[in-house]
Amino acid sequence: MSGSEIGAAATAGAAQGLVPVDTTEDVRSRGAGVATQVAVLPVGSFEQHGPYLPLATDTLVACAIAREIAGAYPVHLLPPVTIACSHEHAAWPGTVSISSVTLHAVVRDIAASLRRSGVEALVLVNGHGGNYVLGNAVQESSARGERMALFPAPEDWEAARERSGVVTSLLTDMHAGEIETSILLHAHPELVRPGYESADFTADDRRHLLTLGMSAYTDSGVIGRPSLGSAEKGKELLSSLADSFGAYFSLLTSERAGDPEKSGSSGDSGAE
Repeated sequence: MSGSEIGAAATAGAAQGLVPVDTTEDVRSRGAGVATQVAVLPVGSFEQHGPYLPLATDTLVACAIAREIAGAYPVHLLPPVTIACSHEHAAWPGTVSISSVTLHAVVRDIAASLRRSGVEALVLVNGHGGNYVLGNAVQESSARGERMALFPAPEDWEAARERSGVVTSLLTDMHAGEIETSILLHAHPELVRPGYESADFTADDRRHLLTLGMSAYTDSGVIGRPSLGSAEKGKELLSSLADSFGAYFSLLTSERAGDPEKSGSSGDSGAE
């Protein structure tokens, strides 16, 4: 096999893990079995994750969670939003961002398009903590009586952390740490480069992050303990998150979900 053929095969393999391969008939038959159709949109980022994880880490994590959900629930899995709000990582080469206004508009347009085709509910699976505007998008949609949720919430991550045996707290495990390294070691081990075993760095007091950016707190771009990551932990993290999603699915498919006076929506979400 030539170098170009190897590259093409690798690209195809990566694409298969990111882009759903449903046909329109698959979507139609799955939708026929549920009263309320729910779509799942992975939202990631394209930003530095130290020298051992790819720029697309947050997107890969969001897609891994979304695939786990789609394997357990009758949802319409969408392709990911791959570039989002990574402005705090701008000091590192390779990082690309869009504005919060643009991300908000993209999400709102996708939700409106889905509703026109009969898919009433949308779950945003967020893989990047800097995508703060997703919470606003959900709040506004819920206030309009639309069905939208943000997943996972911090409580879902905490339950997954405990179940999987992740040692690092959610505060310390901020970026390219134990959780993200574990999920990629499980879902995409071929993309994890050597070096995570000795890259641990912590900075729990990050109160000026939004003003100063990540470069004020880390030279490597890492804040966390990736040396503790493992594929086994990654597998359990995803399994726990899929279990947690059940409550979201039940809420969005219930009669209450369409009533803004009765239904709430999930709030915070996302690792960095």
